[in-house]
Amino acid sequence: MPHSGSTHADRFPDADGYYGDFGGNHWPPHLGPVLDELAGAYEEIRSSPDFRRELDTVRTGLQGRPTPVHHLENISDEIGGAGLYVKREDLNHTGAHKINHCVGFALLARRMGKRKLIAETGAGQHGVALASAAARFGLDCEVHMGAVDVDKVDANVGLMRLLGARVVPVASGQATLKEASDSALHAYSEQHGHALYAIGSAIGPHPFPMIVRDFQSVVGQEARAQFLSITGGTLPDHVVACVAGGSNALGVYSGFLDDPEVALHAVEPLGRSARPGQHAATLTFGRPGTLHGARSVVLQDDGGGPSTVLSVASGLAYPGVGPEIAMLRATGRLSVDTASDEEAVATFVRVARSEGIVPALESSHALAFAIRLAAGRPPTERILVNLSGRGDKDVDFVLARQDGGGVLGG
Repeated sequence: MPHSGSTHADRFPDADGYYGDFGGNHWPPHLGPVLDELAGAYEEIRSSPDFRRELDTVRTGLQGRPTPVHHLENISDEIGGAGLYVKREDLNHTGAHKINHCVGFALLARRMGKRKLIAETGAGQHGVALASAAARFGLDCEVHMGAVDVDKVDANVGLMRLLGARVVPVASGQATLKEASDSALHAYSEQHGHALYAIGSAIGPHPFPMIVRDFQSVVGQEARAQFLSITGGTLPDHVVACVAGGSNALGVYSGFLDDPEVALHAVEPLGRSARPGQHAATLTFGRPGTLHGARSVVLQDDGGGPSTVLSVASGLAYPGVGPEIAMLRATGRLSVDTASDEEAVATFVRVARSEGIVPALESSHALAFAIRLAAGRPPTERILVNLSGRGDKDVDFVLARQDGGGVLGG
């Protein structure tokens, strides 16, 4: 089923960096030339055959691409509904999809003559991926991380430091992903002469959301071809991904955005409840606003500032969403659902015990919804889930939580 004519990626963003009503550049005006430099450099290299060959070589050698599409036969049989398949981004080097755009940013930095990469991280997967890419290409690396997350995923902090990165704990506010992003953006504004901001998701001012989407599109391109091969020419009926900023979601959606018969689903963290401050379900409860340099949908408090958020998955504890994701929801191309902390943890354990795969808590949100969806669909349908990361970082937390409830005995 080849695509024809103008594709979604050709149409969005527009020349001003907008995805419909969302996006743009809402950074301080004095940083406009910095973003113009980045946009110009990216436009030059994105069509370069030499750059593409080098990127493909790194993806094969360092990352271990392509990652497979895998049928979850045991859970599919247990459910008796639609078949469940996963795109195994957890098998990437460093354990998640994040390295897809980290190696791209590292190559871009080197071509721009930058000596350093700066970024934020939540669960640590982006930080570890960036530290690995920086080490591979001989670049300095500075990762900003909320103090709460530093304590929660100390194994990833150790990996970043082992790989040579400087980890900057951020103790302000909630001390999680939003504050880490604030800190990293500030650091970049001071160091842009010699450093490149390798943003952690498809968020921020133009051209960052476009660059991340493009580097992540390898997920969807592979998944589409692999699914057609597995099924003898049939596309999935549903494609599911967890969503905060949107990097893994746009990665897998990119292979199917121009196929209207494929339903796209975004799964947000409902946390402990639907009460304000107890979740991070931005598309479900947010409203239009500006966050980290882009117009999008934002969870806001009574004063219009970013709301307090909560999720068992550090990588989803963010009060905003990428502008392209916001547009896809607004146009009806994307449906939005939620999964609670409790459901995500239960799915983490179920997938481990039924399939021998340990998914990240972030990915467990997508899997939880997909299992619910499959139970209500006929066996003739197929659901593809982006398994965006592995759960090594979450094992101790889940064991402690579940053992405390007497769940894992025996």
